[in-house]
Amino acid sequence: MTDPDPVFHTRVRTALDREVDGILGEDAGRWRQMQHRRLAERVKTLAAGWRLTGDPALLVPARELIGLLRGLQNPSGLFRGGDNVDSPPDSAFSVNDLADAAQLLGDQQEDLADLLESMTPALVKGGVHTPNHRWELSAALARLHRLDPRPELAARVEQWLAEGVDIEDGLWSERSPNYAAHVSNPSLLTIADVFDRPDLAAAVEQNLTATLDLLLPDGTVETVLSRRQDQRWPVPLQPYLLPLRLLAVRRGRGDLAWAAGLALEQGIASAGTAATALLLTPEVGRLLPPPQAPPAVRGRHFTAAGTLVAHGPARTAVVFGGSDHARHQRIRSGLANSPTFLRLYAGRAVLDSARLSRTFFGLGPFRSAGLTVDGDTAVLGEAVSAGYYQPLSVTDRDDQGRYTVGDDGRFSAAMDFAQRASDRVTLTTGIRVTLTETGADLDVDVSGAVVDWSLELAFRPGGTMSGAAALGDDRWQLESGTATYRVAGDALSVTVFESPETPAEAAPGYHPGEEYEFLGGTDAIGGVRLYVTGKAPSRLRLRIAASVN
Repeated sequence: MTDPDPVFHTRVRTALDREVDGILGEDAGRWRQMQHRRLAERVKTLAAGWRLTGDPALLVPARELIGLLRGLQNPSGLFRGGDNVDSPPDSAFSVNDLADAAQLLGDQQEDLADLLESMTPALVKGGVHTPNHRWELSAALARLHRLDPRPELAARVEQWLAEGVDIEDGLWSERSPNYAAHVSNPSLLTIADVFDRPDLAAAVEQNLTATLDLLLPDGTVETVLSRRQDQRWPVPLQPYLLPLRLLAVRRGRGDLAWAAGLALEQGIASAGTAATALLLTPEVGRLLPPPQAPPAVRGRHFTAAGTLVAHGPARTAVVFGGSDHARHQRIRSGLANSPTFLRLYAGRAVLDSARLSRTFFGLGPFRSAGLTVDGDTAVLGEAVSAGYYQPLSVTDRDDQGRYTVGDDGRFSAAMDFAQRASDRVTLTTGIRVTLTETGADLDVDVSGAVVDWSLELAFRPGGTMSGAAALGDDRWQLESGTATYRVAGDALSVTVFESPETPAEAAPGYHPGEEYEFLGGTDAIGGVRLYVTGKAPSRLRLRIAASVN
């Protein structure tokens, strides 16, 4: 067993003192406006503070918070609050904190024990509605089992686990860094420890290994492949800290120790959680193996997720073709919807998103139906179509004009579409992304219908554009030649090698599609946007090259 890590312990204690002081500075009026998860977090933080300091004054606000939580219980025993009504998994988030608090408080936790007992039956029989909820709920049951072992708790956890742990190629089925860091990884590690399931810890280790490959130069974990809300924003490495430390110690892995150091530099997300881990799982606080940074040149093709990540000295590239849209034909929570197919990182110069928009029946931007890799080239493709419907046959007519409301795939109408022949109009798009040492070459072919299209390259704000025509509002257009986006000494240049023969008639811009626009919404992104446009059928060839100071 290695010695304690004094730096980590000091960081946690300092952050915990600050967090406890913040709680003590709040009044009951503010607490009464909080939902149960915020209250439960505070109970755990105060319990950790009490265990580390022995200060009995911390038990007074902890008991007051527990009383407020009792007042938030529904007749079922579950907490109310939020838009998930009478929710077992949402209550499980709080029970995980409260059960840890009970473990810390020992014989000082009678009120808390009564609260947890009143909630247990609903958690044992309760259901879920997302994959990660199974593990959050099972972790709550595992913690309750650790406090008071009962066969019905273990049996229910086993029932959930018997469905199989939803990991493929190191990614949980939701492919979400946010939920991996905050839910699946910590939950499965708890279940593994309580029920002696090393296979669950091994699955978490697979995810952490994949996370190192998804780690971007700016210290965030790639989210473009996510099926959850975080596909729209960056997720830092910070919340991965505790699982990284624990498995770095247990497996002796220097690469996980290196990542844990990076996560700690980003700060401690929850001092109460970190202090609780030090007390209940002391391995978290042991000295880590010597850090070992991953190779500067490395790459990984996440086949099932349709994602290629390639790291190099001058650039990191992410190519994405794993959208669920081609299969499901809809924008929906729980699906990977992002139309971004390329990202490039070159020091401080970052291409946040490459998207191909087109004017075609409101069907929205290009979203590849998959990704194949041939050496250094990633191949993306999509075919979309819309129909013009013929008159109904004699036998299908209704002389009152009453027909079934049907879904055409892009809109609905009382037209009885299924009974009609249709004339299809098709647009086919193929994109080849060939990775180079300094960036990527793009070969875009759009064929079929005669439509305008617009390639949007959105750069992270903070730099200057040159060599392109200004359109206003940080928007630029490049028809030929080279445009360069520069941030301090780092730059990304875009050179057009082959332009479309026919120019677009429409103004450059991004069109999110009718699924968004019908509701007045958009998935457009900001930044400094450079457009290259054309009219299909046509071909575009360009190079994006990095220059890093």
